[in-house]
Amino acid sequence: MASHPTFGVEEEFLLADPQSGEPVPLNRRVAALAADAGVDLQLELTSCQVETATEVADDAADLLAQLTRLRRVAADAADAAGARLLAVGLPPTVPQHFPITDKPRYHHIAERFGMIAHEQGISGCHVHVAVPDRDTAITVSNRLRPWLPLLLALTANSAIYRGADSGHASWRHVLWSRWPSAGPPPHFGSAAEYDAAVRVMQNTGAMLDDGMVYWDVRPSANFPTVEVRVADVPATVADTVLHAVLTRAAVMTALDEEARGVPAPRIPEHVLDAAFWRSARDGLTGELVDSYATGHTAPAEEVLGAFVDRLGPALRAVGDDGLVEAGMRRILHGGNGAMRQQAAWRRRREVTDVIDAVAAATVEGC
Repeated sequence: MASHPTFGVEEEFLLADPQSGEPVPLNRRVAALAADAGVDLQLELTSCQVETATEVADDAADLLAQLTRLRRVAADAADAAGARLLAVGLPPTVPQHFPITDKPRYHHIAERFGMIAHEQGISGCHVHVAVPDRDTAITVSNRLRPWLPLLLALTANSAIYRGADSGHASWRHVLWSRWPSAGPPPHFGSAAEYDAAVRVMQNTGAMLDDGMVYWDVRPSANFPTVEVRVADVPATVADTVLHAVLTRAAVMTALDEEARGVPAPRIPEHVLDAAFWRSARDGLTGELVDSYATGHTAPAEEVLGAFVDRLGPALRAVGDDGLVEAGMRRILHGGNGAMRQQAAWRRRREVTDVIDAVAAATVEGC
């Protein structure tokens, strides 16, 4: 392993009709056009979604370059297919249900989970950070649990849904929580204990397979990484990079605290649930729960500032402290995706204004 962990990012995107903004089932066509430009897009559960994945990156500059290219190619492919690429946690306007991508596994999921699967179009962002082994991934996961709601608040990008203001910064988090295998994972003592829990979930039918471990942080099934899955897909490339470097620094901090024998936090479940709810509702515009203070709330800027301070040594070790300082200043005062959506909605209460704002943010800087 390098002197600091490598990382990578997966981003999920919505394909929408250029006029109405409704999701359109064009993922196979968009993926084929992107492949002609040398980019491999993954097909998601619903056929109105595609996913990009970076290669392993050593630093923020490398990650930024990769994410910028992937968004640009995907947006161009969507345009050529007659769609718009939207980096948005949920479709601002939707039909009654979404068509399922024509793959046997996806049809099986739809049959078992019914409307939970058909009402998707949910788009998230997954950050992979290299760790030595699966037991280490579990150790890191336990230590990240109190910080997950803060990462959700930072990336919240699903305020407008079904042509209305949801009253939440991340309505995606609320809908995603309906899956029985979603949300923050339990506190596990080892990888073996984690595997046993996954087997129980599969045996009871709550998961179809390992790919349905939807917990907000988990050991990756395919890579030697810990995978943090809590975020809405951020509005802009710059927001994604900020989220990714903070996530890597959080993993590095967890590893350092474990090595120094700092006790792992055991956050009461009701406090963690309250923290997630508050982050999903308020995002960056209200107060957040400081899980370490067992329920204390404070303005989002104050809680996130303490979080960044906690990560300071790791950020400085990889040279990301300046990027994070500038990025936090930008997003706290300029707004994240949810704040952009709400501002566009409040102008005329027209969902087309929201679609236009989301589409512009998707390729901002690309």
